[in-house]
Amino acid sequence: MLALTRHGNPSDRPPLVIAHGLFGSGRNWGVIAKRLSDTREVIAVDMRNHGDSPRTDRHDYPGMARDLAEVIAAEGRDCDLLGHSMGGKAAMVLALTAPAGLRRLIVADIAPVAYEHSQQPALDAMRSLDPGALGSRAEATAALAERLGGGAEARGLAAFLAQSLDVKAGHWRLNLDALARDMAAILGFPDIEGRFEGPTLFLAGAESDYVRPEHRATIKALFPAARFAKIPGAGHWLHADKPREFEAAVRAFLDA
Repeated sequence: MLALTRHGNPSDRPPLVIAHGLFGSGRNWGVIAKRLSDTREVIAVDMRNHGDSPRTDRHDYPGMARDLAEVIAAEGRDCDLLGHSMGGKAAMVLALTAPAGLRRLIVADIAPVAYEHSQQPALDAMRSLDPGALGSRAEATAALAERLGGGAEARGLAAFLAQSLDVKAGHWRLNLDALARDMAAILGFPDIEGRFEGPTLFLAGAESDYVRPEHRATIKALFPAARFAKIPGAGHWLHADKPREFEAAVRAFLDA
């Protein structure tokens, strides 16, 4: 079972399950989850090989979808599901292959297609460091930023990656070997013939290129009820770039 962080209390509204992206954890969604939990219970998961969830040899979308299906089944009632990036792909695979218990789906800044964006530099940077020798996350951020080439973008990515460092235990809260081995599967998307007929929102950052006009035909074939929205001024990390606007869009869709 995946590690869960629960926010709020059960109500007459379906719980919202949040699946984070690559190198993240449920803790990254703490602020958004707490704000959304004023009207429903919100469950932020740590995906497999991330955070406090189990380490597995395989890191592919069928496996991640089964993990999410187990979380929803354990709730014993219909749930809504929000997935960002890698978590969004896992959520889509769940919706297409095992939609029992899934009411509404929100896919944040990702499409059901293969990408060429390489995450290898981030993996290489983390694997090049001895986590037991890092005395603080600030030290880890500086070392990672240097390995990622410096500059504002590198520092931002380094600060995000450093959140997965357990300083006291001296290890990464990520299964870097499994993620490296299955990076092709993470960047890709499995060939699935199913369709999810339920309400689905593809919510993208207007400054991001992850969800493109040419992806819409593929999306509509798999998710015929799909709606599309963009958040102005937001990039791929739309929930961090524009948290209030992201929260408002999620609320409007879930409460429709």
